[in-house]
This record gives sequence, structure tokens and C-alpha cells, in this order.
Amino acid sequence: MSEPVRHNERRSRFEIFVDDALAGFAHYHLSNGVATFDHTEVKPEFNGRGLGTTLVAGALDQVRATGAWRVRPVCPFVVTFIKRHPEYADLVVP
Repeated sequence: MSEPVRHNERRSRFEIFVDDALAGFAHYHLSNGVATFDHTEVKPEFNGRGLGTTLVAGALDQVRATGAWRVRPVCPFVVTFIKRHPEYADLVVP
């Protein structure tokens, strides 16, 4: 079963859940159509499951689906994810 990634606009973050429990999030700041992803966190009890990768992929997929934003990765995890998954490079602002 895949873990859902939900956009929590009020808290400016994408969240991932396991059995309805918040397992982690990717926070961003939105300005002028650019979402600067500055922090990604998975709770320690959920480490080792690949949830960070699922979370960031889900967040970027949702950003792409809306077509309204670009991204600026400053969080090291998001930077590394995009380097390893060049299919998301088109979302990154120079």
C-alpha cells in the first residue's frame, strides 16, 4: 500500500502519512510562484522505509500537476533527490 502525500497549504508543506499517522513533511516558502523547499523531515520511528523519497516525489508530482509553481530546492534532501531524478529538473528555477 502506498503512503498518501497530502498538501497542507495552511502549514506550507507536503505531508506523508502511514496508517493515518503523520510520518514526515517537506516544508516550503512560496513567493512569486516559486516554492523554496527548505526542510524535509521524516520522524525517526518511520526511518528506513523510503518515505522521504516517496514524500518528495509526491510533492513534486503535485507541483507539476498544478502547473502553477516552480521549485527552488535548498533542503539538502530535495537537492539530492532532484539530482538523482532528473525528470524533475524542469521544475527547478535557475
